[in-house]
Amino acid sequence: MTRPHRTGETSAIALAAAQTNLANPGRAADAMGAAGSHDDLRRLNAAIGELKALSVEPLLNRAVAALEAEDHETGGRLAIQALEQDERNGFAWYLLAIARERAGDFINSITCYESALALLPNHADVANDLGRLAFRMGMKVEAEKLFRHFLAAKPNHPEGANNLACAIRDQDRADEAIDVLRPAIEANPGAAMPWNTLGTIVTEQGDLGTAHTFFDEALRLQPAFPKAQYNRGNVRLSLGEPEGALEDCDAALAATAAQDERQMMRLSRATILMELGRTAEGWEDYEARLHPQFSDCTQFQAPGAPWTPQADLAGRSLLVFGEQGLGDEVMFANLIPDVIEALGPQGRLTLAVETRLVPLFQRSFPQARVGAHATYAVGGRTVRVAPFLAEDEALDYWAPMGSLLRRFRPTVDSFPQRTGFLTPAPERVAHWREALNEAPQGLKVGLLWKSGLMNGARRRYFSAFEAWREVLAVPGISFVNLQYGDCAAELEYARQEMGIEIWTPPGVDLKQDLDEIAALTCALDLVVGFPNATVNLAGACGASAWVTSAPGAWPRLGSDHYPWYPQMRVFTARALGDWSPMLAEMAEALGQAGGPVLRRI
Repeated sequence: MTRPHRTGETSAIALAAAQTNLANPGRAADAMGAAGSHDDLRRLNAAIGELKALSVEPLLNRAVAALEAEDHETGGRLAIQALEQDERNGFAWYLLAIARERAGDFINSITCYESALALLPNHADVANDLGRLAFRMGMKVEAEKLFRHFLAAKPNHPEGANNLACAIRDQDRADEAIDVLRPAIEANPGAAMPWNTLGTIVTEQGDLGTAHTFFDEALRLQPAFPKAQYNRGNVRLSLGEPEGALEDCDAALAATAAQDERQMMRLSRATILMELGRTAEGWEDYEARLHPQFSDCTQFQAPGAPWTPQADLAGRSLLVFGEQGLGDEVMFANLIPDVIEALGPQGRLTLAVETRLVPLFQRSFPQARVGAHATYAVGGRTVRVAPFLAEDEALDYWAPMGSLLRRFRPTVDSFPQRTGFLTPAPERVAHWREALNEAPQGLKVGLLWKSGLMNGARRRYFSAFEAWREVLAVPGISFVNLQYGDCAAELEYARQEMGIEIWTPPGVDLKQDLDEIAALTCALDLVVGFPNATVNLAGACGASAWVTSAPGAWPRLGSDHYPWYPQMRVFTARALGDWSPMLAEMAEALGQAGGPVLRRI
């Protein structure tokens, strides 16, 4: 976090930005409380009321009233007018900070909060709000310091303890976060918020039954608590209760006003609808990821008009952006052949994809122009562009790849029975078939067991490597390491504890060389693993693949298979974290598999 500017400098920066950007809505408050909650504003109004001598008091009172009425534009203008009269008024800076945050102007909001904190060092609520905004912007260490500052002034304050626990939780210090919440719960037995946060922590630890109990307790204490209802809905989805999950999510949405939280809930609702097989509705809610007030929104900048499902593509020019993670870019490309057909011979398709995918996509879709997208952080927002376009290039439409699903994949039945839509280099497939002769004898099976990102929230979707023992013990199998990232400890464990040598292909970077990996997966007899980017790549290239799945995994779209890859076999866990029966089933199936009959290419 930067040091507060001197007030005169801050005035020039913030007033100029605020005067030009007040009408530009952006991301709203996140799950850690609202910018200037009604209680905060009432306390602030009382503090202002004690300063009767101030000539700016009427402006500040009107600004508070505007913010109470959810009118951040008017509240911000009144705060600016107060600062024009007294630029060292900490309350005016605080009100302007709240207004700018509600407008989504995070950068100038932080500047204003810092100025308010410098001028109001004993006003702990400023530190709490600045910490909450820092948390939203991913500055977890800075947020933790600010929440500790707040709690030093207000020990065991339920919101302060909750926010500190969230900042600590997101630094993968779950036990410490629980230790912060315990005294807050004891000191505030009627507070629902700490129970809700406790539920989120044990959810990340994979203890869904206990998490459900904690969310129930939060709702017992505060029946109208949409965050707890939303979180309980997510747990119910993972427990195999999609109808109950939808009920909770809809109730939470109906009781939530903040747009950022509403869009987060809509995105969760999309995955629930997909699990229920209501795919078309799910894709509509999936558009929440693009809402300008969703905190994780990526903004796309491109010439032309945003594509809509009603647009006629025949003979038009269309730019399609890859989005989300690498695996999503690969999976969503299932629809590109349909897009090419819709554009027709006179149409023109441009694909902006992750740099590592450019050669593979260009070979797979020779009718298209393929380049690498670039992503930047601009003013606290994520912006994606296609820098390879000509400066004066004209296009009819642009679209994030996932948005095209509304038109081209409205139902599971609309997925074609097409084995593979990406084309690895044939000469490299031949190379890897030859190279695999150097691996131990047996059926050549590529193995993956984790994602490149294994933080607390994602870890529960992947088993420990040791859980694969029964699969690795199947005789007649020569396992080939496809796992990207640091996996030396797991390979050594297999060697020392299981007596199994997992062969690592030489001369290939398993994270970066995606064109090589695509060819390698097609040279193997089979690829098995959790649904990470490489498994998606194998499926998209038509390789034989078996994938494990958590219950309620949205890419199955409510089916018992992966519609994106019709040749892929799915093994589904009975409950999240209960991997042993699923892996035992895979081991049994692998023991029955027969050599080259598995080969697809």
